[in-house]
Amino acid sequence: MCVFLIWLLYLNLPLVAFILVRFFQTLQGDLENYEVTGLVLSVGILLGASGINVAHELGHRDSKWEQLLAKILLLPELYMHFFIEHNRGHHKNIATDLDPASAKYNEPLQIFWLRSSIGSYWDAWKLENTRLKNQHRNPFSWRNEMIWFQLIQFAYLAAIAWIWNWNTMLLAVAVAIVGFLLLETINYIEHYGLRRKKLPNGRYEKVEAHHSWNANYELGRILLYELTRHSDHHYKSNKKYQLLDHHHTSPQLPVGYPASMLIALVPPIWFMLMNKRVPKQE
Repeated sequence: MCVFLIWLLYLNLPLVAFILVRFFQTLQGDLENYEVTGLVLSVGILLGASGINVAHELGHRDSKWEQLLAKILLLPELYMHFFIEHNRGHHKNIATDLDPASAKYNEPLQIFWLRSSIGSYWDAWKLENTRLKNQHRNPFSWRNEMIWFQLIQFAYLAAIAWIWNWNTMLLAVAVAIVGFLLLETINYIEHYGLRRKKLPNGRYEKVEAHHSWNANYELGRILLYELTRHSDHHYKSNKKYQLLDHHHTSPQLPVGYPASMLIALVPPIWFMLMNKRVPKQE
């Protein structure tokens, strides 16, 4: 069973590649604007669920092979920096103002999209530069993964323009945006309004179950590879998705992740539903 569950992750790579190629080929036909819009939204959502979400799981593995698969799955969303920032930044700084991917109380989703996507990108540069400086290496060298990520993503878009055309390349960017905004929407609901206490020594308290929102609903668990059991993921980040436990002590979303993402698109309704559930800071 364990091997089967692992292969469920691996099979997302050929699935994403196949659907992307079919998407680019379909765009060469005579399509109406509404058809193109529907394709972009559908493929973008797939990239967020089967691309970034699976890359998130594989990126936490110790195997270099699985980490490579994670980076490949992040390529179509033009979000390869997520591999650096999520593992070295988000997991260290969750539920604090230091983490751009932890939504603030009363922060609208659309504002969070800008703050988190831009902040996470720059944080990834800073984290990679710091890593190389600590190794007494020049950050502006071939050892800097962020430089490689930019070159690879540029080559990916250039290849699409060369094989098909510039319009197809622009639509590849559009599906990437839909894909990473789906990720950022998940980030938004995972830690909305939750904050860790700052201790007298200037450090933050240890990450606990009550610093992430959980939703133990089967549909979200299946679609997102148990990401909805998020508290346990932060407790032990390299724990495989099928082994994650549900923490009853963590704050619980009133509905599952898929429904929460839709509600979050309308801030007044989200605030009305969620603000009364955010634990009060002592």
